[in-house]
Amino acid sequence: MDDDDLVYDEQHGEWVDPETGEVVREGAVDRGPEWRAFDAAERDQKSRVGSPTTNLMHDNGLSTNIGWQNRDAYGNSLSSRQRQKMQRLRTWNERYRTRDSKERNLKQALGEVERMGSALGLPDTVRETASVIYRRALDDGLLPGRSIEGVATAAIYAAARQVGVPRSLDEVRHVSRVDKLELTRTYRYISRELGLDIRPADPAQYLPRFVSELGVDDAVERYARTLLQTAKRESIHSGKSPVGLAAAAIYAGALIADEELTQSEVSEATDISEVTIRKRYRELLDATGEDGLHSMRAGATA
Repeated sequence: MDDDDLVYDEQHGEWVDPETGEVVREGAVDRGPEWRAFDAAERDQKSRVGSPTTNLMHDNGLSTNIGWQNRDAYGNSLSSRQRQKMQRLRTWNERYRTRDSKERNLKQALGEVERMGSALGLPDTVRETASVIYRRALDDGLLPGRSIEGVATAAIYAAARQVGVPRSLDEVRHVSRVDKLELTRTYRYISRELGLDIRPADPAQYLPRFVSELGVDDAVERYARTLLQTAKRESIHSGKSPVGLAAAAIYAGALIADEELTQSEVSEATDISEVTIRKRYRELLDATGEDGLHSMRAGATA
Protein backbone atom coordinates (compact mmCIF):
# COMPACT_ATOMS: atom_id res chain seq x y z
CA MET A 1 0.00 0.00 0.00
CA ASP A 2 1.22 3.49 -0.84
CA ASP A 3 1.99 5.96 1.93
CA ASP A 4 -0.63 8.29 0.49
CA ASP A 5 -3.34 5.76 1.43
CA LEU A 6 -2.30 5.55 5.10
CA VAL A 7 -3.87 7.56 7.89
CA TYR A 8 -1.68 9.24 10.50
CA ASP A 9 -2.81 9.02 14.13
CA GLU A 10 -1.34 12.15 15.73
CA GLN A 11 -2.21 11.11 19.28
CA HIS A 12 -0.27 7.84 19.14
CA GLY A 13 2.25 8.68 16.43
CA GLU A 14 1.16 5.76 14.22
CA TRP A 15 0.47 5.22 10.52
CA VAL A 16 -2.65 3.05 10.13
CA ASP A 17 -4.18 1.16 7.20
CA PRO A 18 -7.74 2.58 7.05
CA GLU A 19 -9.18 -0.67 5.62
CA THR A 20 -7.75 -3.26 8.05
CA GLY A 21 -6.81 -1.07 11.00
CA GLU A 22 -3.29 -2.50 10.92
CA VAL A 23 -0.55 -0.29 12.35
CA VAL A 24 1.97 -0.09 9.52
CA ARG A 25 4.49 2.22 11.22
CA GLU A 26 4.76 3.53 14.74
CA GLY A 27 7.01 5.58 16.91
CA ALA A 28 7.05 8.53 14.50
CA VAL A 29 8.88 11.53 15.94
CA ASP A 30 6.99 14.82 15.89
CA ARG A 31 9.69 17.41 15.26
CA GLY A 32 7.34 20.35 15.79
CA PRO A 33 6.80 22.22 19.06
CA GLU A 34 4.75 20.67 21.83
CA TRP A 35 2.73 23.91 22.18
CA ARG A 36 0.16 25.58 19.96
CA ALA A 37 -0.23 29.26 19.11
CA PHE A 38 -3.22 31.00 17.55
CA ASP A 39 -1.67 34.36 16.67
CA ALA A 40 1.72 35.94 16.05
CA ALA A 41 2.00 37.46 19.53
CA GLU A 42 1.33 34.12 21.23
CA ARG A 43 3.81 32.39 18.92
CA ASP A 44 6.55 34.89 19.81
CA GLN A 45 5.76 34.52 23.49
CA LYS A 46 5.95 30.71 23.52
CA SER A 47 8.82 30.25 21.11
CA ARG A 48 12.09 29.33 22.81
CA VAL A 49 14.51 29.67 19.89
CA GLY A 50 16.99 32.52 19.69
CA SER A 51 16.83 35.48 17.37
CA PRO A 52 18.09 34.98 13.79
CA THR A 53 21.62 35.97 12.84
CA THR A 54 21.95 39.47 11.48
CA ASN A 55 24.69 41.57 9.92
CA LEU A 56 23.48 44.52 11.97
CA MET A 57 25.39 43.23 14.98
CA HIS A 58 29.18 43.06 15.02
CA ASP A 59 29.09 39.41 16.17
CA ASN A 60 26.13 38.53 13.89
CA GLY A 61 23.97 38.11 17.00
CA LEU A 62 25.65 34.83 17.97
CA SER A 63 27.14 35.86 21.32
CA THR A 64 25.38 35.69 24.67
CA ASN A 65 23.98 38.74 26.42
CA ILE A 66 23.57 38.93 30.19
CA GLY A 67 20.36 40.73 31.05
CA TRP A 68 20.41 43.90 33.13
CA GLN A 69 17.62 42.75 35.46
CA ASN A 70 19.08 41.66 38.80
CA ARG A 71 16.56 38.87 39.32
CA ASP A 72 16.75 35.10 39.31
CA ALA A 73 14.67 32.63 37.27
CA TYR A 74 11.80 32.93 39.77
CA GLY A 75 11.69 36.73 39.62
CA ASN A 76 13.25 37.20 43.04
CA SER A 77 15.76 40.01 43.58
CA LEU A 78 19.41 39.03 43.86
CA SER A 79 21.39 39.68 46.99
CA SER A 80 24.01 42.42 47.08
CA ARG A 81 26.84 39.90 46.65
CA GLN A 82 25.12 38.22 43.70
CA ARG A 83 24.47 41.60 42.04
CA GLN A 84 28.15 42.45 42.26
CA LYS A 85 29.02 39.09 40.76
CA MET A 86 26.57 39.56 37.86
CA GLN A 87 27.90 43.06 37.18
CA ARG A 88 31.44 41.68 37.03
CA LEU A 89 30.27 38.96 34.61
CA ARG A 90 28.58 41.58 32.40
CA THR A 91 31.80 43.59 32.28
CA TRP A 92 33.92 40.62 31.28
CA ASN A 93 31.30 39.45 28.80
CA GLU A 94 31.31 42.86 27.09
CA ARG A 95 35.11 42.89 27.02
CA TYR A 96 35.18 39.46 25.43
CA ARG A 97 32.61 40.41 22.79
CA THR A 98 34.77 43.34 21.66
CA ARG A 99 38.18 41.84 22.40
CA ASP A 100 40.04 43.52 19.51
CA SER A 101 40.03 46.87 17.70
CA LYS A 102 38.21 45.50 14.65
CA GLU A 103 35.30 44.29 16.79
CA ARG A 104 35.09 47.64 18.59
CA ASN A 105 35.22 49.49 15.26
CA LEU A 106 32.44 47.34 13.84
CA LYS A 107 30.26 47.72 16.92
CA GLN A 108 30.47 51.51 16.83
CA ALA A 109 29.86 51.69 13.07
CA LEU A 110 26.85 49.37 13.07
CA GLY A 111 25.38 51.36 15.94
CA GLU A 112 25.65 54.45 13.73
CA VAL A 113 24.02 52.59 10.82
CA GLU A 114 21.13 51.53 13.04
CA ARG A 115 20.68 55.04 14.42
CA MET A 116 20.71 56.78 11.03
CA GLY A 117 18.53 54.11 9.43
CA SER A 118 15.92 54.61 12.14
CA ALA A 119 16.07 58.41 11.85
CA LEU A 120 15.63 58.22 8.05
CA GLY A 121 12.83 55.65 8.27
CA LEU A 122 14.73 53.10 6.18
CA PRO A 123 13.66 49.43 6.15
CA ASP A 124 15.78 46.63 7.61
CA THR A 125 16.94 45.56 4.14
CA VAL A 126 18.72 48.89 3.70
CA ARG A 127 20.38 48.65 7.11
CA GLU A 128 21.51 45.08 6.40
CA THR A 129 22.93 46.15 3.03
CA ALA A 130 24.73 49.09 4.65
CA SER A 131 26.28 46.81 7.26
CA VAL A 132 27.54 44.47 4.53
CA ILE A 133 29.08 47.43 2.65
CA TYR A 134 30.81 48.63 5.82
CA ARG A 135 32.14 45.13 6.57
CA ARG A 136 33.59 44.93 3.08
CA ALA A 137 35.26 48.33 3.48
CA LEU A 138 36.72 47.24 6.83
CA ASP A 139 37.99 43.92 5.46
CA ASP A 140 39.57 45.63 2.43
CA GLY A 141 41.42 48.14 4.61
CA LEU A 142 39.61 51.24 3.33
CA LEU A 143 39.13 52.88 6.74
CA PRO A 144 42.60 54.24 7.58
CA GLY A 145 42.53 58.03 7.21
CA ARG A 146 38.72 58.16 7.35
CA SER A 147 36.31 58.43 10.25
CA ILE A 148 34.06 55.57 11.31
CA GLU A 149 31.03 57.88 11.11
CA GLY A 150 31.94 59.02 7.60
CA VAL A 151 32.23 55.49 6.19
CA ALA A 152 29.06 54.37 8.01
CA THR A 153 27.15 57.36 6.59
CA ALA A 154 28.43 56.69 3.08
CA ALA A 155 27.47 53.02 3.44
CA ILE A 156 23.88 53.77 4.38
CA TYR A 157 23.57 56.37 1.60
CA ALA A 158 24.85 53.82 -0.94
CA ALA A 159 22.64 51.05 0.46
CA ALA A 160 19.49 53.19 0.21
CA ARG A 161 20.21 53.82 -3.47
CA GLN A 162 20.99 50.16 -4.12
CA VAL A 163 17.76 48.92 -2.53
CA GLY A 164 15.65 51.52 -4.37
CA VAL A 165 14.57 53.79 -1.51
CA PRO A 166 17.09 56.63 -1.99
CA ARG A 167 17.56 59.56 0.36
CA SER A 168 19.09 62.85 -0.70
CA LEU A 169 22.53 63.91 0.49
CA ASP A 170 20.98 66.69 2.58
CA GLU A 171 18.60 64.27 4.30
CA VAL A 172 21.44 61.91 5.18
CA ARG A 173 23.64 64.80 6.31
CA HIS A 174 20.97 66.04 8.73
CA VAL A 175 21.04 62.75 10.70
CA SER A 176 24.79 62.19 10.33
CA ARG A 177 27.71 63.39 12.43
CA VAL A 178 29.81 64.35 9.38
CA ASP A 179 29.56 67.28 6.98
CA LYS A 180 28.41 67.05 3.38
CA LEU A 181 31.90 67.33 1.89
CA GLU A 182 33.24 64.37 3.88
CA LEU A 183 30.12 62.35 3.04
CA THR A 184 30.44 62.88 -0.71
CA ARG A 185 34.19 62.19 -0.74
CA THR A 186 33.85 59.01 1.30
CA TYR A 187 30.89 57.80 -0.75
CA ARG A 188 32.79 58.23 -4.03
CA TYR A 189 35.84 56.50 -2.56
CA ILE A 190 34.13 53.38 -1.20
CA SER A 191 31.84 53.01 -4.24
CA ARG A 192 34.88 53.13 -6.51
CA GLU A 193 37.10 50.85 -4.41
CA LEU A 194 34.38 48.27 -3.72
CA GLY A 195 32.99 48.40 -7.26
CA LEU A 196 29.44 49.07 -6.07
CA ASP A 197 26.86 48.91 -8.84
CA ILE A 198 24.90 52.07 -8.06
CA ARG A 199 22.91 53.66 -10.84
CA PRO A 200 21.70 57.27 -10.78
CA ALA A 201 18.61 57.68 -8.65
CA ASP A 202 15.28 57.87 -10.46
CA PRO A 203 13.37 61.07 -9.54
CA ALA A 204 10.14 59.05 -9.46
CA GLN A 205 11.47 57.06 -6.50
CA TYR A 206 11.19 60.18 -4.31
CA LEU A 207 7.57 60.93 -5.22
CA PRO A 208 5.62 58.66 -2.83
CA ARG A 209 7.45 59.90 0.26
CA PHE A 210 7.24 63.58 -0.66
CA VAL A 211 3.57 63.31 -1.64
CA SER A 212 2.83 61.60 1.68
CA GLU A 213 4.64 64.31 3.65
CA LEU A 214 2.77 67.07 1.79
CA GLY A 215 -0.59 65.33 2.17
CA VAL A 216 -1.77 66.13 -1.38
CA ASP A 217 -4.17 64.19 -3.59
CA ASP A 218 -3.11 61.06 -5.49
CA ALA A 219 -3.78 62.90 -8.75
CA VAL A 220 -0.77 65.12 -8.02
CA GLU A 221 1.51 62.07 -7.92
CA ARG A 222 0.06 60.72 -11.18
CA TYR A 223 0.63 64.02 -12.97
CA ALA A 224 4.14 64.26 -11.49
CA ARG A 225 5.03 60.79 -12.78
CA THR A 226 3.76 61.67 -16.24
CA LEU A 227 5.83 64.86 -16.27
CA LEU A 228 8.96 62.97 -15.22
CA GLN A 229 8.41 60.31 -17.89
CA THR A 230 8.21 63.04 -20.51
CA ALA A 231 11.35 64.66 -19.11
CA LYS A 232 13.23 61.37 -19.50
CA ARG A 233 12.12 60.99 -23.11
CA GLU A 234 13.26 64.53 -23.84
CA SER A 235 16.49 64.05 -21.81
CA ILE A 236 15.60 67.00 -19.60
CA HIS A 237 16.68 65.08 -16.50
CA SER A 238 20.28 64.64 -17.59
CA GLY A 239 22.75 66.38 -15.27
CA LYS A 240 20.06 67.58 -12.84
CA SER A 241 19.41 66.63 -9.24
CA PRO A 242 16.74 63.88 -9.06
CA VAL A 243 15.41 65.35 -5.81
CA GLY A 244 15.03 68.76 -7.43
CA LEU A 245 13.18 67.26 -10.38
CA ALA A 246 10.90 65.31 -8.06
CA ALA A 247 10.08 68.46 -6.06
CA ALA A 248 9.40 70.45 -9.24
CA ALA A 249 7.22 67.65 -10.67
CA ILE A 250 5.10 67.62 -7.52
CA TYR A 251 4.60 71.38 -7.66
CA ALA A 252 3.76 71.26 -11.38
CA GLY A 253 1.40 68.33 -10.77
CA ALA A 254 -0.37 70.34 -8.09
CA LEU A 255 -0.87 73.21 -10.53
CA ILE A 256 -2.36 70.85 -13.12
CA ALA A 257 -4.63 69.25 -10.52
CA ASP A 258 -5.70 72.68 -9.13
CA GLU A 259 -4.32 71.65 -5.75
CA GLU A 260 -3.45 74.43 -3.31
CA LEU A 261 0.28 73.93 -2.83
CA THR A 262 2.91 76.64 -2.58
CA GLN A 263 6.54 76.50 -3.57
CA SER A 264 7.58 77.19 0.03
CA GLU A 265 5.64 74.13 1.24
CA VAL A 266 7.31 71.91 -1.36
CA SER A 267 10.68 73.44 -0.52
CA GLU A 268 10.27 72.72 3.19
CA ALA A 269 9.20 69.10 2.60
CA THR A 270 11.89 68.29 0.04
CA ASP A 271 14.75 70.50 1.30
CA ILE A 272 15.07 72.01 -2.20
CA SER A 273 15.27 75.78 -2.69
CA GLU A 274 12.31 77.62 -4.21
CA VAL A 275 14.58 78.96 -6.96
CA THR A 276 15.41 75.42 -8.09
CA ILE A 277 11.75 74.41 -7.97
CA ARG A 278 10.76 77.39 -10.15
CA LYS A 279 13.43 76.61 -12.73
CA ARG A 280 12.74 72.89 -12.93
CA TYR A 281 8.95 73.01 -13.00
CA ARG A 282 9.02 75.43 -15.95
CA GLU A 283 11.38 73.09 -17.77
CA LEU A 284 9.03 70.18 -17.12
CA LEU A 285 6.00 72.09 -18.39
CA ASP A 286 7.88 73.29 -21.49
CA ALA A 287 8.99 69.73 -22.27
CA THR A 288 5.42 68.46 -21.96
CA GLY A 289 3.91 71.23 -24.11
CA GLU A 290 0.38 72.56 -24.28
CA ASP A 291 -0.92 69.48 -26.10
CA GLY A 292 0.57 67.18 -23.49
CA LEU A 293 -0.92 69.18 -20.63
CA HIS A 294 -4.30 69.22 -22.35
CA SER A 295 -4.26 65.44 -22.82
CA MET A 296 -3.29 64.97 -19.15
CA ARG A 297 -6.25 67.05 -17.99
CA ALA A 298 -8.57 65.33 -20.47
CA GLY A 299 -7.45 61.91 -19.23
CA ALA A 300 -8.22 62.90 -15.67
CA THR A 301 -11.77 64.05 -16.50
CA ALA A 302 -12.55 61.11 -18.80
